Parts: sequence; C-alpha cells; structure tokens
Amino acid sequence: MIRISLVIPTHNRAAQLVAALESVVRQDLPRDEWECVVVSNNSTDDTEARFAAFAAAHPGCGLRLVAEEGPGVSYARNRGLREAQAPLVAFIDDDERVNEGFLRAYLEFFETRPGAVVAGGRIVAEYPAGRPAWMSKYVEMPIANPMDFGERVRPFPAGRVPGGGNMAFRRAGLAGYGGFDPTLGRVNGELIGGEENDFFERLLLGGETIWYVPGAVMWHIIPPAKLTGAYFRRLSYNVGVSQRLRAEIHRRLPKTFVLEIAKWAATLVLCCTMPPRKSRWLLRMRLEISRGLFTKIKN
Repeated sequence: MIRISLVIPTHNRAAQLVAALESVVRQDLPRDEWECVVVSNNSTDDTEARFAAFAAAHPGCGLRLVAEEGPGVSYARNRGLREAQAPLVAFIDDDERVNEGFLRAYLEFFETRPGAVVAGGRIVAEYPAGRPAWMSKYVEMPIANPMDFGERVRPFPAGRVPGGGNMAFRRAGLAGYGGFDPTLGRVNGELIGGEENDFFERLLLGGETIWYVPGAVMWHIIPPAKLTGAYFRRLSYNVGVSQRLRAEIHRRLPKTFVLEIAKWAATLVLCCTMPPRKSRWLLRMRLEISRGLFTKIKN
C-alpha cells in the first residue's frame, strides 16, 4: 500500500531532475509504501526520454511522469496533489537532493500527530563551486533559503514557513484551503514566486500549525549561474513583486509598505557591522526588493 507520495514539478531541467531522482530511489522505506510523481510542466527538452530511461533502470520503484499544460509551478503542484495516490504528499524541486530517510521522517511525523496537516523540513545550501565570500546569511536567504531549527520536531518559528522545495501535507486536511494560487509561482523561468508563502498564510489563518521535521533533509544545489550580480538583482526584484502581489491578495498593502520601511532601518544597522563587500550586496538586495514592492504591476 502506498503510504506517502513525493511530487517533483519540473520544467526543462532534465539533467537536474535525474540527479534529484538518484536521491529519491535511495529512500529507506519499502518500495511498495511510496511513489514519486514527476510533473513535467510544458518541458520542451528531453525530460520525458530521460525520465523514461531512469524509470526503466529502476523498475522496482513507483516512478511515473505526468504532463501539465497549465503554465507555472502552481499548476504543476496542484496537479501533483490531484495525481498523488497516498494520503500524505511531500514536495521537492528538481534542483535538489534528499536524504535516505526523507520520506520516512515525514511519514512517521504524520502518523504520530494525527491532527497535523502541514510540515516542512531542513534545507541545506550546497554550492558546487564554493560559497561566495560576499555572501552573508541575509543575502543567502532569497538565493538558497537555508533552514535549520534544531534537532527536535517543533512548530515553525514565528515569521518563517517551509521552503517550497521541502514541504509535506496531509491531503484530507487541505479541504477548504484551495490549492496553490496560479497567479503566483514561477512560470517559464520568470522569478516571481510566493505561491507557497501564500498557501501557508491561508493555512495559518485557518488555525493550522506548521511543523518543523528535522529528519526530512533537503540539499538545495546552487549553481554558479545563480550567484551573479545580474541574477541576484533580478531575483531580489521579483521577491518584492511577489510580496506586493500577496499583500494585494490578502488586502494588507499599507502594512507591507510600513514593514518594508522598518526592514530598511534594520538593514542600515546591519550594514554598519559588516565588511563593505557583504554590506553592498545586502543593500543591493534591499533596494531591488523595495523597487519590486513599490512598483505597481500592470495587469
């Protein structure tokens, strides 16, 4: 019996997907207790052929691929929720790898807490070319979103939510919350995100507790292409855009503007304590986030 489903949305990253699947097939759960559903979101590369070859090489694993034409990761994640056969569904992204006990950690968590609906795990940033010297922990957040809240199961700290690449749900508990909002989330390489933050906000408003499960470990692999100044400026700007979109959806735009001004004050204080190179990147991040936040997006 399939007890937990793992969903991986993917778009034109066949090589990274295969690398992620290499970690998935090493799960320490019995193979008849889990499945992995890959949702190909309008991929035009050789994703389908490479997945088929990988699945053929691992016939004992429950690997299957479905195609989703709705544009963007929100459509892909919603399709994964519909396709999943198990009552529990975990998500990762196609540029990651997970530990052997990843699915077991989530399964055991939900089985021992029957009232829990949502959880997230540990995220470790991995830099194949080395971690840049200019990177502070603040600048690293939008790039890699590392997450480590200790060794015990606990509620997520206030103000923090799981990363979209390491989260899990009890499907029966999601009724009434809708799915991931298709107006948010990355589409065709664009960097507007926030769909998971929006979903978690709805869950919190509904009275759910978001749990941290340390045994579910994901390594977020950051290539050199995501460590350039141009990419970082574009990413930071779109963080601001997604924050504005979510604030408009939840009708709290003035509060979000006030909070951004407070963040500027905190940023200036932090910059006084940092080496100049790190402070320049932090200021660049804050400036681009503010630019995205205070720019009215035309419909």
